Amino acid sequence: MDNLTHTLTGLAISYAGFNRKTRYATLAIVVGANLPDIDMVSRVGGNVAYLQYHRGITHSIIGITALAILLAAAIYFPGRRARPPKAGPPLDGRWLLLACWIATASHLLLDLTNSYGVRPFIPLNYHWYAWGIEPIIDPLLWLILIAGLALPALFRLITEEVGARKTGFQNGAIFSLCALVALWGLRDFSHRRALNMLDAISYHQADPERLGAFPSFVNPFGWTGVVETSRAFYVLPVDVLSGRLDPQDARLFHKSEPSPALEAALTTRTARVFMDFARFPWAEVLPGENGPTVMIRDLRFQPANFHRGGFAIEIQLDQDLHVRSQAFSFSGRFRDHQS
Repeated sequence: MDNLTHTLTGLAISYAGFNRKTRYATLAIVVGANLPDIDMVSRVGGNVAYLQYHRGITHSIIGITALAILLAAAIYFPGRRARPPKAGPPLDGRWLLLACWIATASHLLLDLTNSYGVRPFIPLNYHWYAWGIEPIIDPLLWLILIAGLALPALFRLITEEVGARKTGFQNGAIFSLCALVALWGLRDFSHRRALNMLDAISYHQADPERLGAFPSFVNPFGWTGVVETSRAFYVLPVDVLSGRLDPQDARLFHKSEPSPALEAALTTRTARVFMDFARFPWAEVLPGENGPTVMIRDLRFQPANFHRGGFAIEIQLDQDLHVRSQAFSFSGRFRDHQS
């Protein structure tokens, strides 16, 4: 998920009660809710390095636990020497450690909900797991979390003006977290319905071998379906609310035949990293004067209504099938190449 969602979720967790258990709870939880994304430093090594290491060890159960311990120590020991405020709870190391772990765990859970996925069992298992019910950026989540956090602040200002007792933020924060879980339940129900709809029909008289449904930007009832048969991939819109699913609306991606060019491309580091990540890789070999170009896209990031999808690699070969350049792009557009 995006860092705004992580931050708002962290604030809701803190105001739900942790800020009453120990000093620095809000600071710890907000920082911890974003801390696993420290692996973004891998971006300095280029897009391929970022794809390989992002959501790696820092997004594993072992990683979030280690980060929680380090964060708690970084806050506790300097905080113990600071002069305590007149109001508020005392500094409690046990509650602080628990708050840090819940914060980093919330990051892992939120990232699990989208189609990108996480690898929670590194270093024992490097397999990607993805619930696949949330887009990476979900304005509905923003609305839920902001409403739960902002409305109590508004009521607080109103009660202060009329001289009434100040209202707290706890109820609003709890509402936000409950509404978040409710939205996940709705999206999960819709997701399962979309998968059942995709599995119930045939595609050019071929049954699905694998299929997936991937969320739209806002609409929890709109999905992009990806279906693999023995000969092709089909990418099509699925509307759970209306029950609309028409194979005639599908974009067809014929599978490439095995070829020396494709085999050569798959030996590159870029292709190895990408194929480990991709769930529905579709390859095409494009001839050229200087040699063939191999393009491979992950069709789960191919919106049904757009011709260009993200998450793709481009391997340029010469006439002897030696690699001239290789690149990975999150947007599907290629500018810089790595030789």
